[in-house]
Amino acid sequence: MTSLDRVPVGWSARAIRVVGDDPATLRLLEMGLTPGLTLRVVGSAPLGDPIELELRGYRLSVRKREAAHIEVEVMETVPVALAGV
Repeated sequence: MTSLDRVPVGWSARAIRVVGDDPATLRLLEMGLTPGLTLRVVGSAPLGDPIELELRGYRLSVRKREAAHIEVEVMETVPVALAGV
């Protein structure tokens, strides 16, 4: 397991748990980033922060410090850029 901020662009992960009870973490839960959810990291800003996620049919941008509160299991997948798609 790792935290969401460490998942490379193009890779998918399953949320295991959300750590913390600060307002930003609670807001992520309210926006649908809940344990058991499968999501994909689809992009990042030029300097790497924020990162863009695709989940539940929409895209969500989060700061890396917020993504660090989400423990994930990286899915065995090949990034789209390497798959030749």
